[in-house]
Amino acid sequence: MVNFELYKVFYLTAKSGSLSKAAKELYITQPSVSHSIKLLEESLGLPLFARTSKGVDLTKEGAILYSYIEQAYNFISLAEDKLNELRNFSSGEIKIGGSDSLCKHYLLPFLESFHVQYPHIQINLVHGTTPEIVKNLKEGKIDIGIVRTPIHDDQLQVREGITIQDCFVTGPKYRELSEGTITLAELLAYPIILFSSNSSSRKFVTRLFSDNGLLLEPEIELGSVDLLIEFAKIGFGVSFVTKEFVARELAEGSLFEVNLEATIPSTKIGIITLKNMPLSTAAAAFVAELENPG
Repeated sequence: MVNFELYKVFYLTAKSGSLSKAAKELYITQPSVSHSIKLLEESLGLPLFARTSKGVDLTKEGAILYSYIEQAYNFISLAEDKLNELRNFSSGEIKIGGSDSLCKHYLLPFLESFHVQYPHIQINLVHGTTPEIVKNLKEGKIDIGIVRTPIHDDQLQVREGITIQDCFVTGPKYRELSEGTITLAELLAYPIILFSSNSSSRKFVTRLFSDNGLLLEPEIELGSVDLLIEFAKIGFGVSFVTKEFVARELAEGSLFEVNLEATIPSTKIGIITLKNMPLSTAAAAFVAELENPG
């Protein structure tokens, strides 16, 4: 039978690197900590710590165990937080993962209205690419992920948010691209500005050109939609952006939409959570607001 207390002693000792610090946090004696670690080592048949002049260091075997125990503690902490929120909705925390552009251009209005309704709920945003967001979700580091669809993973529940439409835009330097129609092949004659290669937006547009037998190689790669907008404005080239995120610039005439013959398929924003992992009351309320805007 698994003795969770032994793993708790192991985790706190490894985290602090000190038997005495672990003992203080656990409100037990240092010999009790040493005894618990010895029992766990005997149970597993492997050494977990090496004593040093400054305390203890994990052995190679101990480091492997710690990587799993740390994830377990993240989930335990998450479970305790959710129970606390069930008792008192006026406190709690929501951790949301998303790209910089989705956080700024999609999430911000929802966060603003949610904060007005529940001012005592703490909201933490974790930025990253789609693979990083999925990883953080599976490790219990975030409650909700906001990504572009499609996304396929049997461990995830994907709820559909708003529909978004991507497009190519340019500043006044290449304004003629908005006045007539242009093919995808003809567009390649112009300097193309794209998100970095690991972004879902980049993969989407690369696949669009590939499906038409074309190789898309950008002249400039950038890490944020704000830079894509600014670089297009000042004449560096043609940027691939989400149309809803540049509505103001298109309306005021600082950007112009490239008039393509090809149709760029629309996509949806996905709200991802772990299957079979209940959301906290606060997180569930926020997801409901995302699913039913307005």
